[in-house]
Formats: sequence, structure tokens, C-alpha cells
Amino acid sequence: MTASETTDKVLLDLNNPVFQASLFGLQKPERHAALETLKKIRQLTWIQVYRDNGLKWEKVVSVRPPPGIEAIYSLRLTQARRATAYRDGSYMRLLTVAPEHDSTYGKK
Repeated sequence: MTASETTDKVLLDLNNPVFQASLFGLQKPERHAALETLKKIRQLTWIQVYRDNGLKWEKVVSVRPPPGIEAIYSLRLTQARRATAYRDGSYMRLLTVAPEHDSTYGKK
């Protein structure tokens, strides 16, 4: 564990067009809940993200990550939605918002 992991806040990258389309396509109450979660994440360090029981940061083992990305993770964005993301240094780069909770993990 590095000193920056315990003190530096997580930086969010929300620029992925797929993530944006999914986020902006949510109904207003769910969209607001998702934005509150993103606001919360900005206030956390990476260690806090890993330990937060509400976010449930979990490695997705059923989906192979693209080249150059070590692993894809899922996190709870709202009560009904999970997002996928990966860590890139201090950044959490968000990729998708799953249309259904279980679809985050790929085909069953």
C-alpha cells in the first residue's frame, strides 16, 4: 500500500461515450442516485473504495479485459444498477452502466 493510496482521493473519468449514454439514459430518480454515488466516490481514497460495503467493488472474472487493462471491476452505482470500471493510477475510468444488475458479469 502506497502513501498516495491512503491519502489521495479517487479521480473519476466519465468520458467514455458508452458510460455517458447509459448514465444519461437513466430515469431521473436513478440518474440522481448514480450521481450521488459518483459524488461519494470523489471523496474516497482507493483504500476506502476497496473497503466500502455499499459500493461492492468486485473484480469481474467472467469478462476478459481489453489489451492494456489489467482487470475490469464492477461497483454498485444505484440499488438496481452496477457500473463497470477499471483503475488507471489515481483514476477510476468508468465504462458502462449495466441495464440489469446481473448483466455486469457477462453471460451466465
